Amino acid sequence: MQESAAEWMLLRRHRVLYAWAGLVAVVHILFNMTGWISGFWPNVIHFIGFSWLCVGWYGSTDESRKMKAIYCGLALASTLSVLWLFLSEDAIYARGIHLSVYDWIAGLVLIAVALELTRRTAGWLIPAIILVALGYVAWWGQYLPGVFRFSGLSLETILFRSIFGDDGMFGSIASISSSFFMMFIIFGAFLVRSGAGDFIIELAKRSAGKLHGGPGLIAVISSGLTGTISGSAVANTASTGVITIPLMKKAGYDARFAAGVEAAASTGGQLMPPIMGAGAFVMANYTQIPYTQIVIVAFLPALLYFLTIAAFVRLQAKKSGIIPEIEKDPTPLLVMMKQGGFSFLVPIALLIGLLIYGLSPTYSAGFAILAVIVSSWLSPNPMGPRAVMDALALGSKNMVMTALLLITIGLIVNVVATTGIGNTFSFMIVQWAGGQLWIAIVLIALASLILGMGLPVTAAYIMVATIAAPALQQLIMQNNLVELLIQGSLPEAAQVTLQFVGNITDVNLAAPMSPELAADIVGRLPRDLLPTVLDVAIDPTVATLALLSAHMIIFWLSQDSNVTPPVCLTAFTAAAIAKTEPMPAGLSAWKLAKALYVVPFLFAYTPFLSGNWGEAIPIFIFAAAALYAMAAVFTGWLSQYLVLPLRLVLAVIAVLLIWPTALYIHLGALAALIGLWWINRRGILVPNGPNRSTASD
Repeated sequence: MQESAAEWMLLRRHRVLYAWAGLVAVVHILFNMTGWISGFWPNVIHFIGFSWLCVGWYGSTDESRKMKAIYCGLALASTLSVLWLFLSEDAIYARGIHLSVYDWIAGLVLIAVALELTRRTAGWLIPAIILVALGYVAWWGQYLPGVFRFSGLSLETILFRSIFGDDGMFGSIASISSSFFMMFIIFGAFLVRSGAGDFIIELAKRSAGKLHGGPGLIAVISSGLTGTISGSAVANTASTGVITIPLMKKAGYDARFAAGVEAAASTGGQLMPPIMGAGAFVMANYTQIPYTQIVIVAFLPALLYFLTIAAFVRLQAKKSGIIPEIEKDPTPLLVMMKQGGFSFLVPIALLIGLLIYGLSPTYSAGFAILAVIVSSWLSPNPMGPRAVMDALALGSKNMVMTALLLITIGLIVNVVATTGIGNTFSFMIVQWAGGQLWIAIVLIALASLILGMGLPVTAAYIMVATIAAPALQQLIMQNNLVELLIQGSLPEAAQVTLQFVGNITDVNLAAPMSPELAADIVGRLPRDLLPTVLDVAIDPTVATLALLSAHMIIFWLSQDSNVTPPVCLTAFTAAAIAKTEPMPAGLSAWKLAKALYVVPFLFAYTPFLSGNWGEAIPIFIFAAAALYAMAAVFTGWLSQYLVLPLRLVLAVIAVLLIWPTALYIHLGALAALIGLWWINRRGILVPNGPNRSTASD
């Protein structure tokens, strides 16, 4: 694509940075594929490599030579400091974990430079949160009342754990960044450089160009496929948007709507398996749930998201009288043959096959990178040495912000793990929600939105999940406990535990009961003892599903800052391409991405992620119908113009379709939707005038 080509041409102009970026990528591939270094050292190399790339790539274009020299000095200082500390690790342990003067200097310099480089790439938000967190554990936490009081640790202990701890700067989060996250960003860069992006857009044109709303559907398909490999909604918008947005405007779509479609579809790319912008691998690492299980159950929700955007696009096209262009275009199969589809399909198929076979994500990504190079020779764009170097450099450049953020976020994760404040916040979320799961989801959505204004999606997901996932899992399991009581199927051991812990002796816990009584019984349990009851009452498989649902809810809601004003960088990027006002484009993207806020409630209240297709497919069908109805409500169009009373009726139907209730209610609501569509199509209750469409349905 032109945007991507311009990017790697720009990379080549900075010869030293270009070479360093390529070297950083090669080193990561080598140590991930061969295992020639282990322990903290891959993360140390990761930090050093991206420290220098940050100095080179970030900062104002008119930065003086003096400032560049200062930042080079900072990168050198951090390099020497981190090398000193980890070369001195054995000596530190030999002294009984006591730091020498030089260790102190190196540690303080390392943290200070890491904070400054993070500020340089992502702004003040994360460094400010880190300083507050370190201050809490070191000093001012002892002055807080109640559960937030923390007596404090010695500065030596804080510094040691911040750097050498499993939850510190070079611990588990940094390992995620230096291993599979880095490998998949490089893999995405190879796909882009091989011309896969051009193939995706061309395939989308031939597949959807002749349908109602074809140009908008092209954006949905191409952005969805590109987004799953790019790892960034903003980068996806910048690359595919330069083609799809002009197409939509030329077809007759309003510029704001065109920008909204591209932004919403690009955001959805992070939800689409098999890669999910590397989010699936982070989630697998966090939850210890197999990657294959995550991507299998994530497919239907992601499809639901894109179908919702497609519904908006189709209805808006019919409302605006946009008709499809009838041209004799090549078939999708011919496009695949001529445009190099093999360089996209073969590596993706190999990647999925290796992951299903059981190979680790890191090794799978490495072999998939090799497959891109080999399969590119079956396309019009064979990758030679220069193209391979372009892809390596582009992969490293795309990783700079994320790498530094994930390393410095380790400082916050370490504070949370050290103080136990994550459990405190989880307890507070449960209290604030009053046992109501939907309130907890709203609170988490707000937290994700605020953090997402200054963070990439993965970083926001990690931070929110660290604090909120346990609370969300507990509330989901609490709902399951209520269901067991309603059905009268509570295990005997759980009945005894419930009677003992909650002093509940006036109710037959083995018999079915009303929802109100069941909720009252669970509400009477002491909050601090409720987890004990849940561990006994809830089957381990159901508890695992609750954990997966909690993380998937947070992961989906972490995307909302891309499309939700006031700060929605993906929508603003699309607005710049569409040459329209940023905020209206943001509002349009927010409207189109409605599934982003609805589907998480399905994760919470239904077995949508259970992996049981007999349960998941009916949920999918009814939810798809509900979201189509919701799109019609927002658009004001079904087959023809919808008068206000019909829009209100349609809104009620949408709620009934998606609400977790009896099957006969869902079937009745679906029948009502079909009946309303027939009435609208026949022109009944449709006012005559300019709003009435003559387009065929």
